[in-house]
Amino acid sequence: MGLFNATETNSETVARDYAPVLIEGERVLIAFKTMRDLVFLTNYRLCTVNVQGLTGRKVEIESIPYRSITRWAIERAGTFDMDADLTVWVAGSDEPLEVKVAASANIVGVQQVLARAILGGGR
Repeated sequence: MGLFNATETNSETVARDYAPVLIEGERVLIAFKTMRDLVFLTNYRLCTVNVQGLTGRKVEIESIPYRSITRWAIERAGTFDMDADLTVWVAGSDEPLEVKVAASANIVGVQQVLARAILGGGR
């Protein structure tokens, strides 16, 4: 699965828009959006939002608890690169989740959220 050309978006707006799927005490820490799709990381999980169809009424929200993430990699944008990469491997999945974000996005912040959630150090 891949999500391409995502740009960082306001986490407060995402928290408000997706409040029905968040549990009590769950906070959106960082979020990335394409034209229609979205990836956001909370203090408990990584969520992908896949908007389908012409009208966009069909929406799939995939929730990946941090305990299911076996490893991850980030690739920061180089001098001439247009994007940075986040790759996440999930237990039980053959293919990793790949997210390409704008070169200006806070990819190191994503790494910090994942490290804190998976390796410890608080939520």
